Amino acid sequence: MSDKYATTDAGAPVPSVEHSLTVGSDGPILLQDHYLIEQMANFNRERIPERQPHAKGGGAFGQFEVTHDLSAYTKAAFLQPGAKTEMVARFSTVAGERGSPDTWRDPRGFSLKFYTSEGNFDMVGNNTPVFFIRDPMKFQNFIRSQKRMAANNLRDHHMQWDFWTLSPESAHQVTWLMGDRGIPKTWRHMNGYSSHTYSWLNDKDELFWVKYHFKTDQGIEFLTQDEGDKLAGEDGDYHQRDLFTAIEDGNFPSWTLHVQIMPFEDAKTYRYNPFDLTKVWPHSDYPLHEVGKMTLNRNVVDYHTQMEQAAFEPNNIVPGTGLSPDKMLLARGFSYADAHRHRLGVNYKQIPVNEPHVEVNAYSKDGAMRIRNATDPVYTPNSMGGPEADPRRASEVHWASDGDMVRSAYALRQDDDDWGQAGTLVREVLDDEARDRLANNIIGHVLDGVKEPVLSRVFEYWKNVDPDLGKKVEEGVRAGG
Repeated sequence: MSDKYATTDAGAPVPSVEHSLTVGSDGPILLQDHYLIEQMANFNRERIPERQPHAKGGGAFGQFEVTHDLSAYTKAAFLQPGAKTEMVARFSTVAGERGSPDTWRDPRGFSLKFYTSEGNFDMVGNNTPVFFIRDPMKFQNFIRSQKRMAANNLRDHHMQWDFWTLSPESAHQVTWLMGDRGIPKTWRHMNGYSSHTYSWLNDKDELFWVKYHFKTDQGIEFLTQDEGDKLAGEDGDYHQRDLFTAIEDGNFPSWTLHVQIMPFEDAKTYRYNPFDLTKVWPHSDYPLHEVGKMTLNRNVVDYHTQMEQAAFEPNNIVPGTGLSPDKMLLARGFSYADAHRHRLGVNYKQIPVNEPHVEVNAYSKDGAMRIRNATDPVYTPNSMGGPEADPRRASEVHWASDGDMVRSAYALRQDDDDWGQAGTLVREVLDDEARDRLANNIIGHVLDGVKEPVLSRVFEYWKNVDPDLGKKVEEGVRAGG
């Protein structure tokens, strides 16, 4: 017998959790059974809309500790030597729905929220350092091409390759996706990247461009396609189960944060456009600088409130940090927050998992689910002692920009093209066994429903990445795998 008694949502004891109120044992139920009505009404409303991409995922809470001194580059309080900051992480697949298997071949989201002493800082990244596209106008269509057909509600590889081969800037990311990193062994065994270029501002108001690299301390491990397919049928929640169990057993996963730092002026003449999301900065040009360690050490206790309602957005920046001219990043600064307002309501930042761990003095007022008390004055400017802006404290990041209003791609630079970095990845980063797995993964994926004329474009696509790889893919597909 439990010493806890069941209550209504208002806290009142309930008479029964098994039997409705009826007229006699065999009679009809009664409208005044308010507890039955509460139970049925709550059940009908207990699902919130799932995320459009990144619907399936999980994560945990932890701490980030700075171990190295990079104060010459940023004044952000949580990045100063010795600083310790509570945080939450969420890992996810991109294209799958909430019930989809964890081990589908897909990029993995790597989203972090740091509850800093200056407000929340979020990094919304992936387990790859690049992305499929560089302009937000294409994002919605890209996601639709990876989801389901309108007619039959089935995922379709022909549709995916149709989009990829008509978007050559996707080649670098698709090479990552079809390789070993496409199915990490666990979330603990993958890296996380900002992918985007962000900005840092130091106490001299000097601006730097940065990329974040969270390197797994567990080592990179992956699943083969056969292993991923097998687990998809045996345990669709394999990655989520692994992380929860590891933390429950005291096996706390950690990642070491490194950053690449580019002086502000370098961006004007660098051989690649440093804000192009489909490109990396070679480490030979901008080496990694170690910052600190992120450790996940506390599981969620209520998945819905602490993870399904966790809202990450790249526009959550703090003094000493900022965005960049990256077109995709600037668009995400709007779209992520807008998605949260749709899914969770306008006051989603008052949900505990999203609430900053500092005093909030905002002029936002009312709206559904508002729980933080508003105090007068509720307008500005005012003469009643209301909070005032402090530009110096905010340290807003600015950069100069000019030119005509146009709709065009990034201007080409010395080494800019859509195939070069993907080819370098194939020839210089992968070993022979990894190249064989890459080719076989592509062949198996293409054989699953890709038809002409897309099929011929697939062969040309991979020949542009690497002639030998393209030849091997074509021969493998023509031979039926």
